[in-house]
Amino acid sequence: MRPISSIVFAFLAAALLLNHCKAAAEWVTCSGIVPMRYRNDKISITDFGGVGDGRTLNTKAFREAIYRIEHLRRRGGTLLYIPPGVYLTESFNLTSHMTLYLARGAVIKATTDTRYWPLIAPLPSYGRGRELPGGRYMSFIHGNGLHDVIITGENGTIDGQGEIWWNMWRRRTLQFTRPNLIEFMNSRGIIVSNVIFKNSPFWNIHPVYCSNVVINYVTILAPADSPNTDGIDPDSSTHVCIEDSYISTGDDLVAVKSGWDEYGIAYGRPSHGITIRRVTGSSPFAGIAIGSETSGGIEDVLAEHINLYNMGVGIHLKTNVGRGGVIRNITVSNVYMQNARKGIKIAGDVGDHPDTNYNPNALPVVKDVTIKDVWGEGVLQSGQIQGLKNSPFTGICLSNINLQGNVGPRNPPWKCSDVSGAAVRVSPWPCSELTSTYQAGSCSNSF
Repeated sequence: MRPISSIVFAFLAAALLLNHCKAAAEWVTCSGIVPMRYRNDKISITDFGGVGDGRTLNTKAFREAIYRIEHLRRRGGTLLYIPPGVYLTESFNLTSHMTLYLARGAVIKATTDTRYWPLIAPLPSYGRGRELPGGRYMSFIHGNGLHDVIITGENGTIDGQGEIWWNMWRRRTLQFTRPNLIEFMNSRGIIVSNVIFKNSPFWNIHPVYCSNVVINYVTILAPADSPNTDGIDPDSSTHVCIEDSYISTGDDLVAVKSGWDEYGIAYGRPSHGITIRRVTGSSPFAGIAIGSETSGGIEDVLAEHINLYNMGVGIHLKTNVGRGGVIRNITVSNVYMQNARKGIKIAGDVGDHPDTNYNPNALPVVKDVTIKDVWGEGVLQSGQIQGLKNSPFTGICLSNINLQGNVGPRNPPWKCSDVSGAAVRVSPWPCSELTSTYQAGSCSNSF
């Protein structure tokens, strides 16, 4: 007979193996859409005169290093190493086949001298700057028409020093739309990982007109009162993977967009194939958002395993008259929220317009939205679903949702209008427009 200790050891080993296999099966990732590349060729910012003392302006060093990568075109690309230190710089452009690698303790910090910040043309799907007519300030770190670009490292920091820009916004002294912290345009094969982003002047990470983008293991930080500091905004982009990140900002944590009113309709480039998974954060605005710029259409979005704290709205789908576009096949599941003004909001009256030329008859279509497995504590209002009279929202499917909070006669748990769909195992019970049956048309396969 085998000794008892051997039997116990064998049992424990088998149990551990079983649990490991189960965990491996449950651990799902989309990050394989862009493989991480190893670069044989490596250079350091100090090779080009970079000084990490927090005072020396390193714009020339960054631009010369990236010029070298672009023109020597080493096989397999080149890694630009940023050693520990604080590297003050103006904005700069990346190039293809490069890795920007921040060591632990490395900080790339934006200058607060905004006088010479470059201007670029407005996005064609927006028609003007998002805040003001005309052009817009270039993002702090920018890339256009690139492929095979990686920003990574050992949790080094990219600091936009955004307060000077926030104050210009508050004082209404801005001349053009504020710069994003990171923006990729017309690019593919992008990875952003293991970096801390803080104090963006405007949106933090903005891939627009891009495909095959992976953003994972990032931390994004800005004060709760910092204006419009969205965390990650995939915009008219396809196959975007956002995973395993922490975001605490002054606006939406993740917002999927696709153009603004008549300009977005004319440009006609949707966002689709977007995955948002294992994201944790807090914001006075939305946790997971669709819109409000939805004119190119947004479809096939999956958000799951989301943890939200001290939120304005947990889950927010937002659009408006004049947007046009179709929002469909949106699934949000496995969400925990603690302390939120509103748990779920789907609305057709949110967002401003670029000008008076929008078409009021360009109505958005919202259909086939599934929200399930949501638990909330301290939620003041469970939900609000308000479609448009001439374009009701259809196929809105709610399942296994429990949102606990302070509900009273002045604060009804749900408000609904111009919507159809189904609700199963939802507490507090939602509006009568959502039927209580599994066989509710397009919702029958959603539960």
